[in-house]
Amino acid sequence: MIIIKQTKPIRRRATETGKRPANLRYVYLLTAFVSIGALLFGYDQGVMGVIVADARWISLMKPANSWVTGAVVSLYDIGCLVGAMSIGFLADYCGRERTLSIACAVFVVGAVLQSASYNVTSITIGRIILGYGVGCCAGGVPLYVSEIAPAKLRGRIIGIEQMILCFGELVAFWLNYGFNYLETPDWWRIPLAIQVVPAVVLAIGCWFWVPPSPRWLVQQDRHQCAREVLARLHGDELADLQMADIAEEVAFERAVTTATWGDMLKPPVLRVTLLAMGVQFFQQITGTNSILYYTPSLFERGGITDPKTANLATGGVGIVLFVFAWVPIFLFDRLGRKTWLQTGLIGMCGAMIGITVLQWHAGSNPNSSGNYAIVAFPYLFYVFFNISWGVGSWTYATEIFPVMYRAKGNALSTASLWLSCYVVAQASPPIATAIGWGLYIIYSCICVVAFVFVRYAMVETRGKTLEEMSSLFGIESTLARRSGMGADGKGDVIHIGESTRDE
Repeated sequence: MIIIKQTKPIRRRATETGKRPANLRYVYLLTAFVSIGALLFGYDQGVMGVIVADARWISLMKPANSWVTGAVVSLYDIGCLVGAMSIGFLADYCGRERTLSIACAVFVVGAVLQSASYNVTSITIGRIILGYGVGCCAGGVPLYVSEIAPAKLRGRIIGIEQMILCFGELVAFWLNYGFNYLETPDWWRIPLAIQVVPAVVLAIGCWFWVPPSPRWLVQQDRHQCAREVLARLHGDELADLQMADIAEEVAFERAVTTATWGDMLKPPVLRVTLLAMGVQFFQQITGTNSILYYTPSLFERGGITDPKTANLATGGVGIVLFVFAWVPIFLFDRLGRKTWLQTGLIGMCGAMIGITVLQWHAGSNPNSSGNYAIVAFPYLFYVFFNISWGVGSWTYATEIFPVMYRAKGNALSTASLWLSCYVVAQASPPIATAIGWGLYIIYSCICVVAFVFVRYAMVETRGKTLEEMSSLFGIESTLARRSGMGADGKGDVIHIGESTRDE
């Protein structure tokens, strides 16, 4: 019988002596490796836009109309939504890292099926299956890296993950651009099949090498193992302090709640659930994937009629995404989450207005050389998106939940993102066909609504530890009061000795 969750004891190596210092190199290495899941996410975000716009693919697949084309792209998001929701169970039962292994196994099946497809039905089924794996990875990777990151560097750690995601988008854009020059009508199968390789690497690595999250280990009553993982990451001295905080938080939450799905939709947890779902919903509904999925079509409506030129300009989007993904790694933790998100929305709204004006201009002046100026505005959009929402929404949504609610909360917030992603991907082609540049006016207005949400609904979390979130949002005091505990609810919880709480 195969045991899915990691059960092997994690002990200090015999060769290690004395107090161990913090090992940020190990933290960064783990972050970079598990972020292969983000690379898969980014690759699939970028790979289909050029393919569904290619005449040879259209000739083979024969989509009946723009709604069918939108379905091929967007039903993938439904698979992602299901995958995201499954995190709520899998990440708590199997562990964060083993969930990523399972996700990659499903991903490989979907990737093989879609790259071998010869009709719309089979490629759509393949994309739904692959989407399940991507949805698990999209939510599972930030969940894991947020739980191994030092509090003051959590934004940087998620920034590294997002940079690797953007690298995946960059690779997808330019592989598409290069393989598009092949004479064969089946050129598109190659970029769809290549992604199997990193998925297999991640599946094996997460099963045999990546350690479990220390917070998951505490939930499993494996305190000695959790302390050892923390020591390898943050050093012996800090590990003792963190273990005390994590064990106290988990013991308190066990004493006052059973952390059911129903609790996510009831006070006091409802507030953080709505904030996490809201910030992830706005990340997508402001239009990022409307640009990313359909960039060649956006340029075409903007007056760039040569497909090769449009594809080349699309590849530039990947470069902008990757270059500006480095900014949050060095700067995101220096300012508040809300500051970054509001700044990003101002720039994103301006970029959408620019796209609107230039598509309107191209409609009246189809042969004007000025139409090429439209290339600048998707680039501008992603400059502001990547320094703010690309990192900010994932960081905020993964950090605000108490530990026992975190997997379920992450599932709901990531599912919210995929739901909005599906709406954007499915609705953008027919809306653009019906009202043209009016689509980007809609996105501009949504950016304004998102700004109001960030400014007046969100609570600043910069610099807080994961164990402080329960107190910050008033969850700890409310649960303690309901359970008849004193004002210091955690202090009333009796801890069982660590020696009896491990394997």
